[in-house]
Amino acid sequence: MGLSLKPQHLKRYKDIALLFLKYGNADMVQQFGLRSALNDDDLSTGQTSPPEELANDLERMGPTFVKLGQLLSSRADLLPKVYLEALSRLQDKVKPFSYEEVETIVTSELGVRISKAFLRFDREPEAAASLGQVHRAVLRDGRQVVVKVQRPDIRQQIAEDLEVLEEITDFFEKHTKMGRRYQFAKIFDEFQKSLIQELDYLREAGNLTSIGENLKEFPGIVVPSPIANYTTRAVLTMDFIPGKKITQIEPLERMELKGAPLADELFKAYLKQVLVDGLFHADPHPGNVFLMEDHRLALLDLGMVGRTTPAMQEKLIKVLIAISEGKGEEAVAFVIEMSETTPYFDETEFRRKIAGMVAEQQNTTLDRMDIGQILLEVGRSAGENGLFVPIELTLLGKTLLQLDQIGRGLDDKFNPNAAIRQHVAEILNRRLKRDMTPGSVLGSLLDLKDFVSGLPRRVNKVLDAVGASELEIKVRSPDTNLLLEGFQKIANRITTGLILAALIIGAALLMQVRTSFQILGYPGFAMLCFLAAGGGGFWLVFSIALADQKTKRRQRRANKN
Repeated sequence: MGLSLKPQHLKRYKDIALLFLKYGNADMVQQFGLRSALNDDDLSTGQTSPPEELANDLERMGPTFVKLGQLLSSRADLLPKVYLEALSRLQDKVKPFSYEEVETIVTSELGVRISKAFLRFDREPEAAASLGQVHRAVLRDGRQVVVKVQRPDIRQQIAEDLEVLEEITDFFEKHTKMGRRYQFAKIFDEFQKSLIQELDYLREAGNLTSIGENLKEFPGIVVPSPIANYTTRAVLTMDFIPGKKITQIEPLERMELKGAPLADELFKAYLKQVLVDGLFHADPHPGNVFLMEDHRLALLDLGMVGRTTPAMQEKLIKVLIAISEGKGEEAVAFVIEMSETTPYFDETEFRRKIAGMVAEQQNTTLDRMDIGQILLEVGRSAGENGLFVPIELTLLGKTLLQLDQIGRGLDDKFNPNAAIRQHVAEILNRRLKRDMTPGSVLGSLLDLKDFVSGLPRRVNKVLDAVGASELEIKVRSPDTNLLLEGFQKIANRITTGLILAALIIGAALLMQVRTSFQILGYPGFAMLCFLAAGGGGFWLVFSIALADQKTKRRQRRANKN
């Protein structure tokens, strides 16, 4: 896929090129091939700008780039720390659209007029974001709800932006070392899937139901329930949650609040989501966690979720335990095992940096260790050293970092690392108990029965083979043929060298034997042996040099790919 010449695409190319020029290296714009699209005034702005302005620029570029900024805020392997901090404060707030458009969308989606579906529907929105806006309403049965309405034509706008980003990603992947090293195509694929899912409010309603069901055991955590008959792909109706953002809690109210137990319960709930349920709220920033009037916590905006498989959950548990106990070498080994290496991977430097960082954190006492920050640093170091860590690891790091902020907002003496160590151990025991179901135990017993009953027969066969000198051990390797071929080439070169040496020695000895057949006054047969040895020696040196050049070319092509 090449770069498109559509007018709307050219404008987006220019906007993105200006971002590179403003916050990155101007050479990147030239490498991207867009310098001709920029005028002198644009180029004059090519000075490094404060990272704090990046969030504002992304907001001005529209909803797709707001969401892209939110994704990049969790990718420590791609951006410097100062940019991650700037993007983590990205405010998803834009100008609301008109009530007339809201009424048209709700009527079209629900198939009934607003006045028929709702007893009351506020004309002014409670909040407006890049994908939609939220209105307070009351159902006919008196139930208070909020209605999330998707922006008009937002799907078409995002589809066009995604097409542009896909073209840019494909360009970088094919023509730049940076694109291949950081695997831009995979990152874009993750972003595209996440954004398309977030546009489907039916999926978000399913997330609300699933996570709400998974967190029923936590009395201090509330997830609003969706209203099925009032929810479509573009309209989401759910329970109204009265409360305030964690950041809006007054100091006096915090003194009356039992913050430590509440923060501890929140940490435990999130660790359960990630490490047991496999479905978790991926953006728990303070604006998405409300403190209710009865001092419970409500989780809002579940359009952005993460998923973990059972195998990935076990790997994440191992990493968390190793880091929390200050075992840097073990943590590095687990991270490498769960990640994808590239031809640029510098394992020695990665091991040295991460092991040193964990040890340094441990020396500051475990009480002050910031595991979320360490996980983000792991992702950053992995990107610098050519290791592609799974998105689940960086999402977990960002989630723990955000939870740390919420926990300290509820109780400034809260120790997040102690909570992580305690609850990860509990979750590990819980997983083991969960796996010890009657069915799994019965299956293991049947396997053990088959093994024990067949063991005597297998031992007798082995002993009979040993006694008859018929025991053979065969080792299969996928590289055996390649290895044998290499040995054969070495043996051929050695044999050729020995033959050429014998010819030279034989020619020297025959020089002493005078014959009637002569070449240039020397015995003819001796001269023929000498010429054959010289020609063979020249051919051997030439073939070795040629083979070495082919090997170097193959290695250079592999490094480029």
